[in-house]
Amino acid sequence: MRPQDAAALLLIDRSHGYSQVLVGRRGSGHVFMPDVYVFPGGRRDPRDHALPFASDLHPLVLDKLLADAPAGTNAARARALALAALRELAEETGIGFSTGRADLAKLRYVARARAITPPGHIRRYDTRFFLAFADETALDLAALQDSAELQDLQWLDMRVVSGLKLPRITQTVLEDVKTLLISDPSLPFGTPVSCYSMRHGRFVRSRL
Repeated sequence: MRPQDAAALLLIDRSHGYSQVLVGRRGSGHVFMPDVYVFPGGRRDPRDHALPFASDLHPLVLDKLLADAPAGTNAARARALALAALRELAEETGIGFSTGRADLAKLRYVARARAITPPGHIRRYDTRFFLAFADETALDLAALQDSAELQDLQWLDMRVVSGLKLPRITQTVLEDVKTLLISDPSLPFGTPVSCYSMRHGRFVRSRL
């Protein structure tokens, strides 16, 4: 099955003096990865490229998205991945921009999972992982609420190993981001992107 484009967002809250990331549990009725905790995200919709936005992606972020995209991909299609991540955040958690227009300028591009298929599933997604620091955005965290897509939403303390049931790729991306934040808490926009693929049952990582 051809992998479908998808996007996820690591929303980081630093207001307590340490980093917390938002995760939620997928319902038991989901066909794809039920009962596991994930970052908000989902499949890119064909209409995402037309969503309004207040500011564009940082040039370094857009360059990395385009450099790792299929031939012929234009800026609008690459931008649609970031817009999809923010749309999914609003739909799954209630958190959105009060202006109704997405601010893409503060998003980092931190990881990509190419056609990773969890055991027992046939659906395949090519997922780009974005990151936003809540204090750098106009996102309304007070609007946080469970949805049909994600329940038991919670802020996961990134300093400790979680006891939550996380998919392997979610845990891997989280560990990578923790390492990046230790190296440089500001997480520059040009930070190398970890790209994962599966080979012989193991994750293979390259850098973009």
